[in-house]
Formats: sequence, C-alpha cells, structure tokens
Amino acid sequence: MTAPVPQRTTAAYYLQSVASFSLATVALALGIAYLPVSAWMRAFLAVGMIYLITSAFTLAKVIRDRQDEGAITSRVDQARLEKLLAEHDPFKVDGV
Repeated sequence: MTAPVPQRTTAAYYLQSVASFSLATVALALGIAYLPVSAWMRAFLAVGMIYLITSAFTLAKVIRDRQDEGAITSRVDQARLEKLLAEHDPFKVDGV
C-alpha cells in the first residue's frame, strides 16, 4: 500500500514565514508612507508593492500546483507498475 504523505512544514516554520512576510510588508508600507515625495509617487510605489505581493502569491501557487501535479502523476505511475508486477507470474507457461 501507499505510505501517507508526510507534512512538509512545521508549525514553527509556518509562523516564522508569516511573521517575516508581515514584518517586511509593514516595513515597506511605512517606508513608502514616510518617504519625502509627493502623494502621487507614494501611491505609485504602494500600487507597485501590492502588485509585487499578489504576483509573489500567484507564483508560489503555480509552483506548488506544478509540484503537486508531478507528485500525483508519479503516484499513478507507481500504482500502475505495482499492479503490473502483482499480476505478473514468472512461472506461467503460455499455451499449456
């Protein structure tokens, strides 16, 4: 039978990732807010920051989906191979 898929990340790693992302986002937002430029430039930088964040999430999702798809295909191929090996009888003689 198939072994269960192990969990890839720990709770501490997840918490560290969320904290790091939050800190970086807040720091960048504060940096843009206190930048000594006109409101239009700050707005442009803020829109750029939002675009960067959403594209990073999209890229992460696409990479995860591609990896999951490869794992599923690999498991299906492995199951087919196991079925063929289980059905194969090396001592069977054809025509007898």
